[in-house]
Amino acid sequence: MMVRLAGSADAEQLFVLNEQFNGKNCTTVENIRQSLSNNAQEVVAVAEEDGILAGFVCAQVKKSFCYKERYAEISEVFVNEAYRRRKIASSMILFVEEYCMQNYEAYNFELQTGEENLGAQALYRAIGYKSEHEILLRKRVRGE
Repeated sequence: MMVRLAGSADAEQLFVLNEQFNGKNCTTVENIRQSLSNNAQEVVAVAEEDGILAGFVCAQVKKSFCYKERYAEISEVFVNEAYRRRKIASSMILFVEEYCMQNYEAYNFELQTGEENLGAQALYRAIGYKSEHEILLRKRVRGE
């Protein structure tokens, strides 16, 4: 299994994986292709085996005037069910962390997961993430 940065040629497979993860009609192949080409604040890693993408990890690199350093939020982690339990998710996360440290000087990482997603929580703790006991509040002002 090879972990690498995603490129625009991966858009079709990422679309299929994203629909498995986030549901139908969240995005389009063209939107994915454009984002991979133009979104400088997002890092997308994929795990590939024999030309097939097994999963992806997305990170958003952020910078605020309030802090000296950038940080990265691991915003999406998904591995196709057929490839799970092979340490693919942790390999992709560690790849993204290393990439962000080397290319953005981002040394702090955060992520969110569901309160009841105990499997993911165990994975994240195993690679060094700790619970901060913060509350996520969300507001949508437009759209559905």
